[in-house]
Amino acid sequence: MGARTGPVIITFLILLAIFALMWWGWRGRLRRQAGVAHLPAIPADAGPPALSVAGQYVTTTSAGDWLDRIAVHGLGIRTNATLELRSTGVLLIRKGAPEIYIAAAAIDDVGTAAGMAGKFVERDGLVVITWTLGGKLVDTGFRTTEATAKKPLLQALKALAPAQAETPTTERPDADTRRKNDENE
Repeated sequence: MGARTGPVIITFLILLAIFALMWWGWRGRLRRQAGVAHLPAIPADAGPPALSVAGQYVTTTSAGDWLDRIAVHGLGIRTNATLELRSTGVLLIRKGAPEIYIAAAAIDDVGTAAGMAGKFVERDGLVVITWTLGGKLVDTGFRTTEATAKKPLLQALKALAPAQAETPTTERPDADTRRKNDENE
């Protein structure tokens, strides 16, 4: 045995231990999340896509906790994907992972974020859909391939979401236009 054999073996054993701990942690997360509902089936009446955007499925996390990745049902796998906006909801067609269907009625909110569970980009670089999976509120992140596709996608998603459509957007008048001053009275 040479002088380098010992350090190489020790390095290999340390790396093996790190990977074993990562695997053990992932298996533990899968066990803890066993109660998360299965992904909904794609309805037969979903219709053709009204809008199709290429990009990357980032992850699904517990709503409001961008580090609590949902690992079950393949939701923790980052893949290239196509987001299709249908008349009844959103379909994420992922490469190498199960498709995700989000019914329009399940969508709670639509917004943007700078990052989620291991993927961080520029400010407002991710489209985040907050929706109900079973009884659990979750956030699903999607990054468009082309930056110009993000704004039309956000507008279409907000129009589809029932919670977004019910809240009227009213402009707040400037304080100066509502206030009277001594000269105007």
